[in-house]
Amino acid sequence: MLTLEKVIVLKSVEIFRALPEEHLVELAGILHAREVHAGETIIREGELGTSLFVIVDGRVRVHRHEKEIAVLGSREVFGELAALDPEPRSASITALDDTFLFELDGDALYELMADHVEAVRAIIKVLCRRLRSELSKGY
Repeated sequence: MLTLEKVIVLKSVEIFRALPEEHLVELAGILHAREVHAGETIIREGELGTSLFVIVDGRVRVHRHEKEIAVLGSREVFGELAALDPEPRSASITALDDTFLFELDGDALYELMADHVEAVRAIIKVLCRRLRSELSKGY
């Protein structure tokens, strides 16, 4: 994928939307592209992780054991908790379709946050929305 294409994708993702283009170009250069097939496990609950993932194209299932928590699609993010605080993963993620992802290492995310308060606000917003969603389910 060309840098320009990566920037266009990043610009459409909530946590990166407010960043200036020159920083998105920089970010695009450190993303790792990853393709997974339908049915493939991307993250296993309990494993240590340090990366955040952006779904470029496809859908994934978020689940604990076999209980489905959510289905995420294109331009959504997962793994942000482990990228911010490297603890065992709280859920498993399995591809529902053939899926194309960008992976961002936690250290790179922290560097981005150190330079851009907009990114910090956006990440906090995503985390708050997820927390509210969980609380509304009665967990």
